Amino acid sequence: MRKATITRKTAETAITVELDLDGTGRYDNRTGVGFFDHMLDQLARHALIDMTVRCEGDTHIDDHHSVEDTGIALGQALAEALGDKRGIRRYGACLLPMDDALLRAALDLSGRPFLVWNVDFPSDRIGGFDTELVREFFQALSTHGGITLHVDRLHGINSHHIAEAAFKAVARALRDAVETDPRKADDVPSTKGAL
Repeated sequence: MRKATITRKTAETAITVELDLDGTGRYDNRTGVGFFDHMLDQLARHALIDMTVRCEGDTHIDDHHSVEDTGIALGQALAEALGDKRGIRRYGACLLPMDDALLRAALDLSGRPFLVWNVDFPSDRIGGFDTELVREFFQALSTHGGITLHVDRLHGINSHHIAEAAFKAVARALRDAVETDPRKADDVPSTKGAL
């Protein structure tokens, strides 16, 4: 049962995340930040991970705490659902086109968090959403999920397309990495014997 529920409560946010790594991509995400909900929906759908997120945050200040803290809780849920990572493929990569945008994501569920982020946006905002929060989300996800994550923008002129392609590329890479390897379903994918 590769499932997890994480609840995180601070003075800035109250968040609950439920994950099922062996789902079908069903989602029900409500963070109070419309564009971010749309991105979380893409993450669940294209990773084939069932995901429910509830966040009540101090959006009267801005969206930063809601986005970052959701990344923290989602990373923690992912790490818990993976357990000792026995049987997973561990690595995933995706080269994802979306209209003008072309994004590359590669990741390793190594337990060693590291983010390489080579994505810039032509505009500071997508509607009311601050584009710098895309990086903040992936930094939190990487750190708390124990993920080595590289994301690169190869092309793109539309900020919405760039952000959405980044979420979809990471989702597809994550889908590959969390899948069970039928040839090594009982082994931890490391010569060390642990991740």
